[in-house]
Amino acid sequence: MRLPGRLAAAIEILGDVETRHRPVSEALKGWGINNRFAGAGDRAAIGNLVYDALRRRASHAFAMGDDTPRALVLSVAVRDWGETPDSLTVAFAEDSHAPAALTSDEIAHLSAAHPLAGAPDHVLADLPEWTAGRLAENFGTGWVAEGQAMTGRPPLDLRVNTLKSSRDRVLKSLSRLTPNDTSISPVGIRFPAGPRDARTPNVQVDEGYLKGWFEVQDQGSQIVSALTGAAPGEQILDLCAGAGGKTLAMAAAMQNKGQIFAYDSDRNRLAPIYDRLKRNGARNAQVRPPGKGALDDLAGKMDRVVIDAPCTGSGTWRRRPDAKWKLTAEQVAQRVGEQAALLAEAVRYLKPGGTLIYITCSILTDENQNQIEQFLGANPGFEATDPKQLWAEQFPGGASPYFSAVGLTLTPAATDTDGFFLAALRRR
Repeated sequence: MRLPGRLAAAIEILGDVETRHRPVSEALKGWGINNRFAGAGDRAAIGNLVYDALRRRASHAFAMGDDTPRALVLSVAVRDWGETPDSLTVAFAEDSHAPAALTSDEIAHLSAAHPLAGAPDHVLADLPEWTAGRLAENFGTGWVAEGQAMTGRPPLDLRVNTLKSSRDRVLKSLSRLTPNDTSISPVGIRFPAGPRDARTPNVQVDEGYLKGWFEVQDQGSQIVSALTGAAPGEQILDLCAGAGGKTLAMAAAMQNKGQIFAYDSDRNRLAPIYDRLKRNGARNAQVRPPGKGALDDLAGKMDRVVIDAPCTGSGTWRRRPDAKWKLTAEQVAQRVGEQAALLAEAVRYLKPGGTLIYITCSILTDENQNQIEQFLGANPGFEATDPKQLWAEQFPGGASPYFSAVGLTLTPAATDTDGFFLAALRRR
């Protein structure tokens, strides 16, 4: 497929998402099944067009004076992919699979020298208008720049499994793919996102992955895993283990010494952890599936309880931009209630002097600082560890996250990661 056909496909998929209210991933998969002539390169390019359109949906719509799938994709082609109205006009005329010819109004909008002149801040930040106050509360005057950083394509990050390999060894094994070190994590490897129709490598078919030498894990997730402070010999409860990404990282940091109890209330989320633990050679993690009294024997015994809390996922909007435009204030309130319940539950498992680690992949203060401040107000037996000291001890020098009195926030702009929040609360 040439570019015009790919643009037409992206318009069709965005229309499917809009009319059928389908997740983007499902719409892309469905299109691929119905159009088997499209090769892997075509599918990757079409996916890039769709996600690029959604990452900057507000600003593309403002620039075009229209928020239809066609307007968004045409704007991406010119403003993100480097095409021009003239190049599109010629290409469309030469391809029978192209979208309809550009109109004079579309050409005018695509040719504008200052397409975002007069745009409100939430459009410049490419965020839902109702979230502007929440972002300003978290990032101050820099909130627009933080929103803009959320519109870039995310890199592919790997975490080296130090139980089986080393970063140098993995870098050498993947040298044909031109990997880089991550900027903060000492066990991270990065493949930067490319422009236009660039594809990220499929590392999960690589021999090193199959041997358990590395896992796919964003650098931000690697960083908060390290900030849990998991140490050899400790007893740790991972209360929302999910598929086990942070469990695996902590197991490696503990050098397979001590014990991690991996639990999740959802069996489906927990299911992948078994194969991952085996492949990684993590022998100090014991999976506790949900059930009545599953954790009763751990009460008052844990050195650390880690809550990787269910959240809005606003820190991952680079990867799931469709979620950004679907999020509502009511959904935020629901998540806040669930998080508060988990914090209250976690208390019973900590021993005196133990540490409660609270993590979200959110950049909203409702789920982060405000949540922790409310917990501390209701639980005077806990105190927040100084987040600046916590960071300095683990990652001296280099990029710095946002600090509040009770926690720290990672962002694409500040730390070149997905958005994460972490607070460490010590039980007196």
